[in-house]
Amino acid sequence: MQALDRRRQWSDEGMDPDKWFAQYDEKLRDAAQKAEKAEKTLKTVGGSATSQDGEVTVRVTASGALSDLVLRPGVRDIEPEHLARVILEATRQAQRDVGAQVVDVMTKFVGEGEALEAVKEHLPEGYTGDGKEDVFNIEKHRDKRPDDDYFENPPEVIK
Repeated sequence: MQALDRRRQWSDEGMDPDKWFAQYDEKLRDAAQKAEKAEKTLKTVGGSATSQDGEVTVRVTASGALSDLVLRPGVRDIEPEHLARVILEATRQAQRDVGAQVVDVMTKFVGEGEALEAVKEHLPEGYTGDGKEDVFNIEKHRDKRPDDDYFENPPEVIK
């Protein structure tokens, strides 16, 4: 009964309800197509990064989850605490890479606005979208103490 009343109201206002429903249906189909295209595109997105010394390479999925880790033979000479930092920083770099790709894809499908901001809020840590991410400097964080000092007072690997 309400639908009939609504049709009469629209007719009285000069609006063709069939045309309105057809336009609305078209908008829904268009939105579904865009969502499907975005989903397919995002499945192909991934990020990767290699450490400054070239010994560690990581790959992440569109969600930022680690999907591959390559450790080259030179990592045998790296202290465990330092290696952990190198792996984490390479992972963050790969996540920033994939975050930029996700923002690019979603901007094409949803444009600027609240939907894009919601996507940005759920990106992996480290990606701000403004191009001002801090790049980790391995040399700055390297433990340069002599071996005797290091072994007498080793750093915490897990905090």
